[in-house]
Amino acid sequence: MADEIITGLDIGSSMIRIVVGQNIPDESGKPNLHIMGAVEVPSEGIYKGGVSSMEDAVSSVSKALERAERMTGVAINRAWVSIAGHNIFVQESQGVIGVSRPDGEIKEEDVERAIDAARTVATPLNYEILHVIPKSFTVDGQHGIKDPVGMSGIRLEVDAMIIQTLASQIKNLTKSIYRTGLEIDDLVFTPLATSEAVLTQKQKELGVVVIDIGASTTTMAVYEEGDILHTAVLPVGGEHITNDLAIGLRTSLDIAQKAKLELGSAVPDSIGRNDKFTMVQFGSSEDEEIKTRFIAEIIEARIEEIFESVDDELRKIDRSGMLPVGAILTGGTMNMPGICDVAKRVLRLPASIGVSTSMKSVIDEVKDPAYATAVGLVLWGFGITATQKGRFSLLEWKGIGQVADQLRKWMKSLIP
Repeated sequence: MADEIITGLDIGSSMIRIVVGQNIPDESGKPNLHIMGAVEVPSEGIYKGGVSSMEDAVSSVSKALERAERMTGVAINRAWVSIAGHNIFVQESQGVIGVSRPDGEIKEEDVERAIDAARTVATPLNYEILHVIPKSFTVDGQHGIKDPVGMSGIRLEVDAMIIQTLASQIKNLTKSIYRTGLEIDDLVFTPLATSEAVLTQKQKELGVVVIDIGASTTTMAVYEEGDILHTAVLPVGGEHITNDLAIGLRTSLDIAQKAKLELGSAVPDSIGRNDKFTMVQFGSSEDEEIKTRFIAEIIEARIEEIFESVDDELRKIDRSGMLPVGAILTGGTMNMPGICDVAKRVLRLPASIGVSTSMKSVIDEVKDPAYATAVGLVLWGFGITATQKGRFSLLEWKGIGQVADQLRKWMKSLIP
């Protein structure tokens, strides 16, 4: 049964979340994903997607693994792991090859060679390639081809997106996980995993942006015509709201966090002008009365700033206010009332909370937007291991895995 277990490990700055899925084929033998368990533990030793303390990070991941194994009753030996951070670097690339067969028929080997050619780009110093994502192919000048296998031609080109990050970030994150005894199936850029959980293929075709507001960063990915068009990591998140409240209320971060969770709203107009509270109810020694609307005004200002930054990214690719599906919002911050209203107003787009409904589960947590990335990692792994042709277009080409295999061997050689 161990071979059928698929685990997603989402390492965030505030929480580490693990979702465990199992591939249970149906009566016809078709692969079928079922979520067995979902757990979260506070994250220590992680800051803005990178490891800030190796020992604390190892301890946090170990606690999450122990809790997940206790919940599911199965040993977890390997996982698909998310990676984000403000050091992520994205660039476009193109690979061109000649078709190898005399009859001109394009095989999967030709596609992989084209992707390998796209990988040979000049990377910044100390950066490693994380993903090579084929966007579209061109066969003898015919553009916009999604799957060239089986076609005939002489010249095959691929337009690809290269996602890179600091080698030290990969090294530190990987070493932390290996020290827990866990094998890494692959590292997956967080917005890509999140998108697998909350987007349908139809939404990707029409045009959509996925926005994941985490604790210390906000990640986004834009899709159009089925391809990823743009991605970015913004250095602001839910913790900045807590910091703003601590300053505005002149109190500690712990009390500010409690006030945010209990009274927080991103729409001040939804709160009565005479509604008040005292800090005493959150454990403070201060008994001054404060208008509840004041909290909402602070939250609204920071949420507006986040969505304005997202809109700036959309403007770079001429998609500001021009995505038919609109914005799909995920992340733990999405549990705060009113955020969709702010997103609609600032982005001038439809907005809704992203919920994954593409798998069977009795675990309520998988419907929480905070678990979207961990669920997406399981779906990402399922899409590869189940080899369902055409279901996950981004996962069809195994060029990504070749880099991961080399990296895995290198990391393990460093561990005593």
